[in-house]
Amino acid sequence: MSTDTKLQRQNERFELLLNLTAKITSSLDLREVLRAIAANIREVIHADAVTVALPDSASEKFRVFAMDFPHGKGVIKEELLVTPSAAVKRAIDSLKPVVFDTRDRDEPEPDPYGLAAAEGLKAACNIPLVNRGRALGILSILRTTETPLTPEDVDFLTRASGPIAIAVENALAFQEVSSLGARLQLLLNLTNRITSNLEFRELLRAIAGNIRELMQCDAVAILLYDRLLGKFRVHALDSPHGKRFVSEGQVVISDKNDPGTRAFETLTPVVFTDRDLDQFSHEMRELARAEGVKTGCFIPLVTRGRALGVLGISRTTDGPFSSEDIGFLSQASGQIAIALENSLAYSEISDLKDKLAQEKLYLEEEFRSEMGFEQIIGNSTELKHVLQQIETVAPSDSTVLLLGETGTGKELIARAIHDRSRRKQRTLVKLNCAAIPTGLLESELFGHEKGAFTGAISQKIGRLELADQGTLFLDEVGDIPLEIQPKLLRALQEREFERLGSTHTRKVNVRLVAATNRDLETMIANKEFRIDLYYRLNVFPIRIPPLRDRKEDIPLLVSHFVQKFAKEMQKPIEAIPTAVMKGLRTWDWPGNIRELENFVERAVLLTRGKSLEAPLAELRKTNTEGFVDADLHEVKQVAGERTNSRSDKGSVADEYERKQRDQIIRALTACKGRVGGADGAAARLGMNRTTLLSRMKKFGIYPKQYA
Repeated sequence: MSTDTKLQRQNERFELLLNLTAKITSSLDLREVLRAIAANIREVIHADAVTVALPDSASEKFRVFAMDFPHGKGVIKEELLVTPSAAVKRAIDSLKPVVFDTRDRDEPEPDPYGLAAAEGLKAACNIPLVNRGRALGILSILRTTETPLTPEDVDFLTRASGPIAIAVENALAFQEVSSLGARLQLLLNLTNRITSNLEFRELLRAIAGNIRELMQCDAVAILLYDRLLGKFRVHALDSPHGKRFVSEGQVVISDKNDPGTRAFETLTPVVFTDRDLDQFSHEMRELARAEGVKTGCFIPLVTRGRALGVLGISRTTDGPFSSEDIGFLSQASGQIAIALENSLAYSEISDLKDKLAQEKLYLEEEFRSEMGFEQIIGNSTELKHVLQQIETVAPSDSTVLLLGETGTGKELIARAIHDRSRRKQRTLVKLNCAAIPTGLLESELFGHEKGAFTGAISQKIGRLELADQGTLFLDEVGDIPLEIQPKLLRALQEREFERLGSTHTRKVNVRLVAATNRDLETMIANKEFRIDLYYRLNVFPIRIPPLRDRKEDIPLLVSHFVQKFAKEMQKPIEAIPTAVMKGLRTWDWPGNIRELENFVERAVLLTRGKSLEAPLAELRKTNTEGFVDADLHEVKQVAGERTNSRSDKGSVADEYERKQRDQIIRALTACKGRVGGADGAAARLGMNRTTLLSRMKKFGIYPKQYA
């Protein structure tokens, strides 16, 4: 080699040292510094590739941190984790350069010599980056020819490695300080969010996003344990480039072999890689593979000695989590758990506050509305039988089904059952299933979340949830649409339901009283009502007799209504004429007590003096001659009219129908409500079963009433 060539090489090397010093002092970005150093060394030493590898704190391997290999095949690349070869270990242990031939390998392929062979590399030299007596990493100079590095090259690289080691140490220190600052900032952000934001889902999403950016992860999820389901539910997920196999609200099976379950049960972090997937449950394994997870960890969210859930973090690269990462995440998880607990408590208090506000509003509306009468009026045998049934069933929590014609006072009976139950201190919530459109009935019954459907501008608590610990009265239950009946059955059977637009299962403890004036058994035969729901409702049926079957109660009811409306209208009504009372008792009252109440109100309105003036002529049936002539005569005398005397008997048709009805009732009573069969009422009356059923329907007679 000529003198000029030697001088040129020395100048290049001195210039390289100056460049190294300049880089070290001008930049603290470790990767940028090492890439520039690798490029300069490759040109000066005339090598094909130069790499700088640093030990990975989370594994026993080295990570290729910077590389300059213009004509490489891509087998060796930055961020690649490589098991240290024997030559690298000798260099680290001895703190001296090691020159070797990649073909003289003493280890099996592919790592690390197989990688070098795949790139066509033959000669190499490993220079330890030493500072203050310890090796920080390895500087590797590689050639695709068999020409080894000269002693002068090795000596120069050894001298150059000192400044490089200083650059590495300074950059690592700066990186550690920056990371510590970012992590402290995250803890500060968590603290601020705990004190400033109690909105549950918004809080969790913000936490997940901050952690993902700081830890340089691909996905962060916060999973809370649902003790009712025995599974985890994803409450927040930050995964901008995820493949959507995991989503918010998704329920994940809790298997004892899964890392999340182990972290939750042991209260300690669990780290895993894709090599551990075969040990997990099938669902966990498939989800991880579908999302391309290479490494991850689960941190338990622990507060006051119990776990609320887990923080799941994953990467789609091979970079595992270091012990420092796990330590920091464990610290942060304590803050996250406090935030979760506060947010959950706030959410629960907010729900209770809303529920109490709606319950208060509901009760105020109930107080403003009229009940019709304050207590059950009557002294008939039929009514006493109903009251005995109320006394029997009220102390229990059994479901009661009230049967009877419209206007018989089913709502009043439901209130009487509630007032005599153990739930009387709680609310009696009423819902008329026939008065609400089908599209809104489900929302009214179960409630809905904001945005659940068009027009759902706010959250709504349903009547079922409002009646928790109290009594729910479902009037006209036979009008519930067939598509809603299974959800109602589940709510009654399992005591749990979901609001519209929500996946959260809510538990309720409700005592149900249902009422209907429809024949549910016929509806079941016509496939209009579910038989399983019928059996659930028909635990303790109470049939309320129509007013025509308890006419001895009419005088008491009339007196009560007259006093009530006279007081409201400020009329001094002191007497009810005998003829008026007789006429009222004669009428069959197809509308039952409701019809009687409305008629009395109209009579009070028409009354001008102190004696009730009732428009009895309005009560005539279209197919009869009306009331008995004596009664009509007395009524007309009260009204100041004169009329001729008529027969004291009703029409033949009316009398015949009354006799038929009495015969059917006596037969049903004797047969204990049985209609068909050899010992049934039809055989006793000598008629076909279908004929008897038709006449019973015409007269409004129900066989169960006489069972």
